[in-house]
Amino acid sequence: MNIAMVGYGKMGKIIVQRGIERGHNFPVIIDVQDSSPEVTSRTLSEDIVKGVDVCIDFSHPTVALEHLHLYATAGARVVMGTTGWYEALHTVAPLFEEGACIWSGNFSLGVNLLFSMLRKVAPMVNRIDGYDTFVHEYHHNQKADSPSGTAMMIGDILLDSLQAKHTIVTDALQRPIENHELHISSTRGGYVPGTHTITFDSVADSIEITHRARSREGFAHGALLAAEWISSRSGFFTIDQMMSEILYT
Repeated sequence: MNIAMVGYGKMGKIIVQRGIERGHNFPVIIDVQDSSPEVTSRTLSEDIVKGVDVCIDFSHPTVALEHLHLYATAGARVVMGTTGWYEALHTVAPLFEEGACIWSGNFSLGVNLLFSMLRKVAPMVNRIDGYDTFVHEYHHNQKADSPSGTAMMIGDILLDSLQAKHTIVTDALQRPIENHELHISSTRGGYVPGTHTITFDSVADSIEITHRARSREGFAHGALLAAEWISSRSGFFTIDQMMSEILYT
């Protein structure tokens, strides 16, 4: 496939490298700030996206919504890994009638496998008394947000699955936590690519489910797989739909 890489930061560079290894071409690489010789343009346009099979967007939250509207207008197919636009989700989805979009806050296949596991495992906890649930995540010292988007996605899955939990709390608590609250805590330091641990804890024992990212390779693999998956489809998709097809068909 001919792919446009929109955003040529650390993630974009790995996607291009791994994409070439998978036999794809990257005739278009767009980045506002990067001055590398591989960058072909600093701005996105309809003409550019119409000339490729799929766009992979890992650009910046400030332009994410603008880019999505442009992709939809051009009838393009896009893998949207850029965050910061989810409040407009309900208005963006109907725009992709001719083109296609698959989006996620995390394209790591391992993380999405974790999500699928949690949807199966967490409801089991409802059947056994005595377990409390909480989440902790670690990221490198350059991570801009806290908690991470992935941690919040885990929290949403747990709220949907656990009868006892109704509210996510992310602040440092200076009080006893309420039984209905799900605490998501964060640590920032060092060079940790990303670690997320979900704990089901009781007086008798403790059960932990952990995902540890070793590098950005898993994210790149997932984004490229999503590009291949979306290349023959039309509509608006989440990575959950792709994962369901991979895991259950």
